[in-house]
Amino acid sequence: MKLVSRNSLGWLPALVVPAVVVAAVIAVPFQAGATVDLPSKTPEQVLALVNDSTVSAFSGTVEQSADLGLPSLDLSAGMSDSMSKALPESTDGAIPLGMTTALELLSGSHEFRLYVGGESQSRVQIKDHMAERDIVHNGSDVWLYDSSTNAATHLSLDLEASAQAKSAELKSQLPTDLANPAELAEHFLDELDPSTTVSVGTDARIAGRNVYQLVFTPRTNETLKTDTLVASVSIAVDSATGLPLQVTVLAQGQTAPAVQVGFTAIDFAAPNAGLFDFTPPATATVTEQAMPSPTEGATGDQPGDHSPAADEVPVVTGAGWSTIVEVPAAAMPAEVTDNPLLDQLTTTVDGGRALTTSLVTVFLSNDGRVFTGAVPLAALQAAAE
Repeated sequence: MKLVSRNSLGWLPALVVPAVVVAAVIAVPFQAGATVDLPSKTPEQVLALVNDSTVSAFSGTVEQSADLGLPSLDLSAGMSDSMSKALPESTDGAIPLGMTTALELLSGSHEFRLYVGGESQSRVQIKDHMAERDIVHNGSDVWLYDSSTNAATHLSLDLEASAQAKSAELKSQLPTDLANPAELAEHFLDELDPSTTVSVGTDARIAGRNVYQLVFTPRTNETLKTDTLVASVSIAVDSATGLPLQVTVLAQGQTAPAVQVGFTAIDFAAPNAGLFDFTPPATATVTEQAMPSPTEGATGDQPGDHSPAADEVPVVTGAGWSTIVEVPAAAMPAEVTDNPLLDQLTTTVDGGRALTTSLVTVFLSNDGRVFTGAVPLAALQAAAE
């Protein structure tokens, strides 16, 4: 699992940060279909199938659902005066599209259309009642548009800086990635280590395609049942192309998936290039928002010094599925720690406040530090002491 960096905290909408910490470990469940009998493959062979996949363009319908046990939120309570004044008048004080979309994906069920034209081109269309929301990534431009308010936000990416940083961190910040099962699967595949047992589950059929099912099981579950909240992660891999079509995370003690994202229909033909050329309506209210590059620092006394201060460097303890990340108080923006939404998301516990879900726990200690991990609250409280 990867830590949300100081740079990420700087640009992401402030009241989404607790939710993004949860979203960072999301993957999703498979839906069993008709009986399928594929040629047997070892876990190594299925992993190689994914690694050798050449699919870069596709489109389809994606269904996503989450049941993490999060409380219902009054989003308007999290808007500070400065944040409200920064919103376009046409939004009537509503939370910006990117923020609401991120929060909505953490609860309930959703269906949307996904178009991918390559590593730097994607479009997500979320159909609402009598309205549509679009998130479009095309090279250095990211557009977020809500037809119900006729408001658009434009993010400009620094492609040169992100290329120098191998674009990994910047890529993980794009809102379109939350809707792409292949991207979600990649996060887990990149983090495979000896703490995980990898096996091949029962063959299945997803979105009309035959799939192998890679199953990741934390080894800690075999000895310390409460060491991690994650019971298993399953990735449905298309047997012909190697593209992950669905991902599953099961929580300890639960039989139903905690989160699910997967295709219900997919087309491997390249989408029309015009889908990624977004121009907001002439009557739309447009907000420009710069998005810093992964190398842009939060502090530094000298011009050009982009290194974080010593008291802003996150501390990582443990390993594998039991990893705990401590974010120093100095690295937490005041707009996050002082936001009224924290009162809705968290409850008072010994030593501070906590956000508990079926998969992830976040502990905000009284001294301003934040601890997070796919572990029980007691583990975070012990780390804080």
